[in-house]
Parts: sequence; structure tokens; C-alpha cells
Amino acid sequence: MLEALLDHRVTVAKVLLADNAGGPQVTQLLREAQRRNVEVLRVPPARVTKVSRNGRQDQGVVADIVAPGLRRLSPDSIAELDGPILVLDGVTNPQNVGMILRTAVAAGVSGVVLPRHGVPDLNPLVVKASAGVALDAPVLRADDAASAVALLKDGGFTIFGLAFAGARSLWDPVPFPTRSAFVLGSETGGIQVDVDETLSIPMAGSVDSLNVAVAAGVLCFELVRRSLT
Repeated sequence: MLEALLDHRVTVAKVLLADNAGGPQVTQLLREAQRRNVEVLRVPPARVTKVSRNGRQDQGVVADIVAPGLRRLSPDSIAELDGPILVLDGVTNPQNVGMILRTAVAAGVSGVVLPRHGVPDLNPLVVKASAGVALDAPVLRADDAASAVALLKDGGFTIFGLAFAGARSLWDPVPFPTRSAFVLGSETGGIQVDVDETLSIPMAGSVDSLNVAVAAGVLCFELVRRSLT
């Protein structure tokens, strides 16, 4: 959470710090919190774990933050989108979510839909995996992937889904509509929502799927390549 305290665009309401946490990073965190006048509550480790929901990796600290790029997915926010977006459907691994957010920012994607059900929130593990970039990412929150897709369709978006046996290759030169949404599912369950068309990433040998964060990288920079030609 030190990244959040160092970024003045991020509103930090308060920090929960385990009463047994210590070391140089904690000292720096306390110094930055005092400088920004952010309340730090020393609490039992179990309370930090309850909030973070990952006691093995929360490092004894969790913060209540408001990321500057965070918005609710709604007809109004959809109307403001000016390019492709990603929709995460059942991507449960925080490291994958963080890496996808980092890739999306690097590629200039207009938005990334993080449903509240089935996908991690912007928690410390997601922020850490993104190397802090998650705090800048254009995140759109929705209740679930199905309702997000329905809203996007109503807003004029064409919905594509990445799948192993996609009906069309990602390398197919037929252009995508400007208002396109690309659904990324989990490696085990795949996409669970209805889409207008499925896409596949051609692969050689016996490999039949990629890590979802890697697939997101391939997709995002294929979209960048298309925009430059």
C-alpha cells in the first residue's frame, strides 16, 4: 500500500496495520501516512487478514483507497468510452488481474470491466502484480460479467470472446468495430457469457491455451498494431 500513499492522485481513507508488523517498509509507510494525514489503525493480524482475504500475502497491511480511474459501468460511463475495452469473466487470480491491468494501461485500452462477483477487487495483491499501475487503470465496476455485457450491448458495443476454438482467428484482417469489447475468461472455465463472435489465438504444437494475462497481452497489442496501420 506504500504505492498508494506515494501517489497523491489516490485518495487513501485509512490504513489497517497489523500490530506485529515492523521493518523498514512499515517505517516508511507510517512516515508517508503521517505526511498525508492518513489515519493508521494498529489492529490484530486477524483483522487485516479478514479485510484482505489473503493472509499469506497481505504483509500485515491493508488500505481503504479510491483509485482515480475507478468508475461504475453505466450507460453514462459507456457513452464516454472511445475505444476497445476488456471484460474479465471469472478471472480469479489476483496476479493475472494485476498483469492484465498493467497491459491494458500500456496498450491504451479505454476500460477494463472488473465484475464484483468472480473477479478480485483492486486489492493489495492486484496492485502489487500490476507494479502499481492498477491505481491508474481505467477500471469499470459491474455486478457480474453477464450484466456488464448486456449494458455494453445496449451501448452499441460488439462483444467478442477469446476462446480456444474461436470461430475466427485474431489475425483475421477484417477490422473490429471501434466500440468493441473483448471478454477474457479463466483458463479452466473459459468465457461464460454470451458473445457476438469468438476469437482464437493461433498456436503451434500441443499448446491449446495461454495464461489469461499472456492472452490479454497478445490481444491488446494486436489492437495497438491495427491502430497503427
